[in-house]
Amino acid sequence: MIDRAACEIRDQNDPLRAFREDFVLPPGTIYLDGNSLGAQPAAAAARAHEVVTNEWGTGLIRSWNTAGWFELPVELGEKISGLVGGGAGATVVTDSTSINLFKAASAALDIQAEDAPGRTVILTQRENFPTDIYILQGLARQLGGDYEVRLVDDAEVAAGLPTALTDDVALVVLSHVNYRTGRLFDMASTTEAIHARGATVIWDLCHSAGALEVDLAGSGADMAIGCTYKFLNGGPGSPAFIWVSGALQNRFAQPLSGWWGHANPFDMVADYAPADGIRRFLTGTQAILSMSVAEVGLDIFARADMAAVRSKSLELSDLFMTLVEQQLPHHPIEIVTPREREHRGSQVSITHPEGFAVMSALIERGIIGDYREPSVLRFGLTPLYVGFTDVWDTVEALRDILDNRRWDLPRHQVRGSVT
Repeated sequence: MIDRAACEIRDQNDPLRAFREDFVLPPGTIYLDGNSLGAQPAAAAARAHEVVTNEWGTGLIRSWNTAGWFELPVELGEKISGLVGGGAGATVVTDSTSINLFKAASAALDIQAEDAPGRTVILTQRENFPTDIYILQGLARQLGGDYEVRLVDDAEVAAGLPTALTDDVALVVLSHVNYRTGRLFDMASTTEAIHARGATVIWDLCHSAGALEVDLAGSGADMAIGCTYKFLNGGPGSPAFIWVSGALQNRFAQPLSGWWGHANPFDMVADYAPADGIRRFLTGTQAILSMSVAEVGLDIFARADMAAVRSKSLELSDLFMTLVEQQLPHHPIEIVTPREREHRGSQVSITHPEGFAVMSALIERGIIGDYREPSVLRFGLTPLYVGFTDVWDTVEALRDILDNRRWDLPRHQVRGSVT
């Protein structure tokens, strides 16, 4: 049997323990929602003050040059590329995940139409994060009646898409980690299977960038998108990123051909001419305030060993699942996150018939996870600031709430605009 003392010893011996000081965590709070919004880096407020007070307040418009604002999207892209195995000159930070998916999917379909005309199916997971599905459906409508979006189950994806990859599939869009269950899919083998059938693949890395080791270039991926506000701790609504393999970069037809993606944006000419390489993925003027704060989170990762981050993540999720089985055997709980380490992201998801109310009761105690329909309680495990004792205390609080039906109060049934 595992006890709290054993978890305290593991925290004392944790090689990543010092990183907890790099984050602002309110006293009495256990934060297990970094898979939705990462904690605030301790240096973020000072960086925001610097940008507002000095770079904007004093430097004014000169700061596009003197403070390096103009180069920031590419510089941050290089930092993210190092975390996702993207290589140099292949990633840029810009816009939102949804917008970047629209750009990537549109360009991928243009390339497919040139290389393999007649393919009109866009394939994606039924369990994909809804915005990905919505964007693809909207793009298909814009392209006309020939294009359709087909949904496949996770089991089909895990098997390598043996029946879904028909000859009419042009593009496959997959989340590397399922946002609801935490299931991790094998990028290399799945990409190989997609390419063998002549299709292009875009990977959504929102729930894996900063949480586990990713090797985009090594896996042969075509394009990828992701956000910076989850495990990368960039702040609410911080800009996303887009990665495109070197072989496709200068074939990328920008559907949102704004001036920042122009070869010579300050020539102010009437006709659009795309920049070579990574800059063509930009559209309009960048959100410098949020981008500057996002860099603080990325700089923390520059000091972290991703192999150690992944190792601790797996240890935390192993512990969480073991404790749930040890402490909660008499409750209607199911662990929906895979037990196999190679199929697991950096979260543990469990179901309970009263999942929303149970999570509400946990949050009232200062243990912050989140809830997703249907009946799923998600616990994000961010290794840089979550410890083994945090996991013990969370499961113990969950045991008390369930044993004593502390969730069964009217206030725990009230839902806000965001759940």
